[in-house]
Amino acid sequence: MPDENQKETGGVTTKRIALGLGYFSIALGLLEVAAPGRLARWLGLEGSRAARNTLFAFGLRELAAGGMLLRGPAVSTNMWNRVIGDAMDAGALGLALRGSNRKGAVVGALAFVGGAMAADLLTARALDKRTARTWPIGADR
Repeated sequence: MPDENQKETGGVTTKRIALGLGYFSIALGLLEVAAPGRLARWLGLEGSRAARNTLFAFGLRELAAGGMLLRGPAVSTNMWNRVIGDAMDAGALGLALRGSNRKGAVVGALAFVGGAMAADLLTARALDKRTARTWPIGADR
C-alpha cells in the first residue's frame, strides 16, 4: 500500500521533488556566482557591470534557497521563496531584454525561468495542501 505522501506522482513524493529543486538551486547558484561575466555575455549584456552584479547576487539567493530546501524540503515556505526568486528573475530578464544584443538568448532564459516557476509553484502548492499550512512546524501534533 503506498504511503500517503506518494499520491498520484508515481511514487515520487512532493518532498523528494522539493529536494531535487534544492539541488537544482545550488547548481544554478554556483554557476551564477562562479561565472556572472560569462552569463552576462551569453545574454548579450557584455560590459554591463550591473548585469554581472545582479547575476552574482541572484546566484547567492539561489544558493540560500537551495540550502533551505535541502534543510527543510517539506517546508512550503522554502518553496515559496523559490517562486518569489523566479518572479525576480523574470523581472530582471524582462529589463535585460531592452539592452541585450542577443534577444533570443534572453527569451530562452525567460522560458527556462517560466518552466522553473511552474515546477516551483506546483510543488509549493502541493506542500501547502499536504500539510494544510504554509509553515508546517509541529505538523505532527
